[in-house]
Amino acid sequence: MRKFYFVTVVLLITIVACNSGTQNSATSDTSATATDTMSAMSTDTTTAAPAMEAAPAGAKVFFKNLKDGQTVTSPFKVEMGVSDIGLDTAGSMAANTGHHHLLIDEGDSIPMGTVIPKDSTHLHFGKAQTEATVTLSPGKHKLTLQLADGLHRSYGSQLSATVTVNVKK
Repeated sequence: MRKFYFVTVVLLITIVACNSGTQNSATSDTSATATDTMSAMSTDTTTAAPAMEAAPAGAKVFFKNLKDGQTVTSPFKVEMGVSDIGLDTAGSMAANTGHHHLLIDEGDSIPMGTVIPKDSTHLHFGKAQTEATVTLSPGKHKLTLQLADGLHRSYGSQLSATVTVNVKK
C-alpha cells in the first residue's frame, strides 16, 4: 500500500511538473514581461515611448486675446492659438500635432521632451481646447502657453509664448 501510494504521488508530481512547466513558462514569461515593462515604465517612462518628434519649422503658439502687460479682471478668458501645427487630443501621437498647456507663474517654457506636470500651476487642455476661463488672485502673473505632444512632452521654447497680466480686484 505504501509503495502504491509513493508511486502514485511520484507519478502525479511528474505529470503536474511536465504539464505545468510548459504552461507556466509561457505564463511566467508573459507575466515577467508585463511586470518588467511596468517596472521600467514606472522608473523610466521613455523606455516604451516613441521618440519625440521635432516641431514643424515655423510652427508657433500664441495668445489670441491677451497682450503682455494687459490688465484683466478675474476670472478672465484665455484664447490659445497655433499656426503651422495641428491640435489633437492627449494620447494621440499623430505627426505635427499637440495640445495646449497653460503654466501659471512657472517660467517661460518647459525644456523639449520634458513631461509637463499636472497641478494647479500647470493646466492641461488634452481635449484640444483653444480657450479657457482662468481665475487668479489680484496682482501680477506670468502666463506661459506651452504646446506638448500626445504624451504631454513639451515642444520646448519653440512652441511657447509668455505674457504677463495684471489681475485687478
